[in-house]
Amino acid sequence: MAASHHPPAPSVEYHLLMPMLIVFGAAVISVLLEAFMPRRARYASQLVVAAVGIVGGFIAIVGLAGTRRTAMSGAVAVDNAALLMQATLLVSAALGVTLMAQRSVRTARAEALVAHTVSVESVSVSASSGGTELDYVTAQAATEPGSDAERLADSAGMQQTEIFPLTLFATGGMMVFVCANDLLTMFVALEVLSLPLYVMCALARRQRLASQEAAMKYFLLGAFSSAFFLFGAAFVFGATNTVRLPDIAEQIRIGHGDRTFLLLGLALLSVGLLFKVGAVPFHFWVPDVYQGAPTPVTAFMGAATKVAAFLALARLLLVAFPGLKDDWRPILWIITIATMVIGSIAAITQGDVKRMLAYSAVAHTGFILTGIIAADHDGLSAMMFYLLIYAVSTVGAFAAIGLVRGPDGQELTDLRQWVGLGRRSPLLGLAMSLFLLSFAGIPLTGGFIGKFAVFRACAGAGAAPLIIVGVVCSAIAAYFYVRVIVSMYFTDADPRMTSPVPMRLRPTAAVVALCAAFTLFAGVAPQVLLDMANHAAVFAP
Repeated sequence: MAASHHPPAPSVEYHLLMPMLIVFGAAVISVLLEAFMPRRARYASQLVVAAVGIVGGFIAIVGLAGTRRTAMSGAVAVDNAALLMQATLLVSAALGVTLMAQRSVRTARAEALVAHTVSVESVSVSASSGGTELDYVTAQAATEPGSDAERLADSAGMQQTEIFPLTLFATGGMMVFVCANDLLTMFVALEVLSLPLYVMCALARRQRLASQEAAMKYFLLGAFSSAFFLFGAAFVFGATNTVRLPDIAEQIRIGHGDRTFLLLGLALLSVGLLFKVGAVPFHFWVPDVYQGAPTPVTAFMGAATKVAAFLALARLLLVAFPGLKDDWRPILWIITIATMVIGSIAAITQGDVKRMLAYSAVAHTGFILTGIIAADHDGLSAMMFYLLIYAVSTVGAFAAIGLVRGPDGQELTDLRQWVGLGRRSPLLGLAMSLFLLSFAGIPLTGGFIGKFAVFRACAGAGAAPLIIVGVVCSAIAAYFYVRVIVSMYFTDADPRMTSPVPMRLRPTAAVVALCAAFTLFAGVAPQVLLDMANHAAVFAP
């Protein structure tokens, strides 16, 4: 009887996957802590686990520097591009977790009430005299907004810590997303990074209904986006009989597969990824989610999601579909121009600082897309440098917003309430001004070097008209950025508006200071970061 031949078992290169395994391992431990750790010890334990996971993942990335291999039977590509963006994701996660760790100052009396069942009225009186509520996250996510149960949980000082495992799972999903080398791995990573973000957006302590509405919009639009991506993967597989990105490129090169199916599949795949980067016309979730989510979540999501989705989009187009470049580049031209123009013009009309930064993020999506349109080494390098600068500046800007509050501890995001902020808190005003000038692309900031790099790469690829549109949109954007600076320093306060009371919150202030220093360093001495991005701009075969 002939011996049956079994296919060889797939190899699992654990050392190449170590950064992701460490983060996911920390996320699993964090879930177990949430389930079994006593409430009083849970917060400190979650912080320790998150810190160890992020730092351990970063150390593992440093150890893999220079690697250019595939793992998991070609499903994962470990190259310098993925490693650089994974490091950027972990930096964004570390800064985001620091913001999420900001907690309230309470008296012993208010803390003691957690262990006792008392009336809502008595708890409210005791706790309100015990300190100022500054926690971003709802005390009890399952309670109905505005209900007696929610007020009881708030006043008793209850603190939920599930935001930490959610952040770790989202970060792990993004780390897989940037190195996914086949369509199925990319889809799974897309879901792993998206689902925690939907929940995190709904956890705002204040303005709960707005937060839950934002999360619902994000979830519904994200579900449609994921469906488009999966349909696109099915069409591409049907045309090429493979889901691995390099194999798809090879099938296109030899002319195998139905061209109509390929183009349809590419279009559907692009919809899923363009939704994540916030490109027009898939940007409708951005303003509501940025405004409604807790500010630390907005900071983390605004930075990390864009980093992950852009490298995934670049890997898809430049590794799997370079043979269809003449087909996807014209469409991407239209999307890029529309994104820059609509994002810049819409931001002018916004009176809310968070919503203004949301439309600013849409405009920046257009600027970064010019690097992908270049479709070469210089474009990829410029795009990664831009993402690195943009991620840190975005976290810093939203951290600064978290410090601007009214006398009751409520965040003040109405631009009219920012009048005189620079005179009341010179250091905070200076840091926020630096972030805004970097977004505008003013020299001596990292944002200027980033825009110069992507525009130069775009010009080298023969897309000069895009640069003209980009420069005009940058000039438009400078208006609404400078308007905030003028309000902070040169406008008289309206007595009818609540005056800002900058809070002295050490973790948040430390994040603002670090991000401001990095933004300035990247503008004054960018060569180290430019060399790093240039060296990393090569995908694994």
